[in-house]
Amino acid sequence: MSVVRRCSRTACRQPAVFTLTYVYADSTAVLGPLAAYVEPHCYDLCAMHAERLTAPRGWEVVRLPADNTGGPGSDDLEALANAVREAARPPAANNPVGQGVETHRRGHLRVVKSEPQRRDPASPPVHRPPRDA
Repeated sequence: MSVVRRCSRTACRQPAVFTLTYVYADSTAVLGPLAAYVEPHCYDLCAMHAERLTAPRGWEVVRLPADNTGGPGSDDLEALANAVREAARPPAANNPVGQGVETHRRGHLRVVKSEPQRRDPASPPVHRPPRDA
């Protein structure tokens, strides 16, 4: 079932093709392609009302180009592809390298002991003085 969104202007029965939003901080009215979802502070307009739109004195009207493809844009498809790639990645290990090993836990607090550094077999051995017993 396809629901056609109508122009927000009173008594206008034309289908909406543009969405009007306001940026009050910048005194700007932005008229762009029809939004994918109905937003509470946006107004859907037909082509005739969008063309005749004027803004209050001191305000600027920014008119974004209309999207005539009717489908998702290349940015939408790229974002979807990136989300699929991210979901397909294997989860990270529980103890990343260099983060230490958890030895005790009490509530939300943890005691973490540093992992001993692994020595490269090609490097010379480290000599430490003996400890007094």
